[in-house]
Amino acid sequence: MPDKDFEQIYNEYKNQGEQQATPNQEDTSKDQIVAVRKNDDGDIIAFKTDSGKELDYITALDEAKAGNLANIDVFHKYGRDIIRSEPDGIKENNLDNLPEF
Repeated sequence: MPDKDFEQIYNEYKNQGEQQATPNQEDTSKDQIVAVRKNDDGDIIAFKTDSGKELDYITALDEAKAGNLANIDVFHKYGRDIIRSEPDGIKENNLDNLPEF
């Protein structure tokens, strides 16, 4: 069995993902999260969109599941659904790094 170059395979995978990511070509029909509110523990508890909407966590979760929020994913972890920014390799647009309101 020939040896596999795991690093080369991973780099090809990563490069393919970077080519597919188009963070500057956003769907303007969807709200973009531009700020977050955190509790004293540093947990995100609310979101503010570019249209000025302020969404509690549950409402934002419902909006994300309906596909109404740009660049947001919902995944199931810790026995519940969780909101996160799409993993695009840009640290500045991660939810934890957004300004607070």
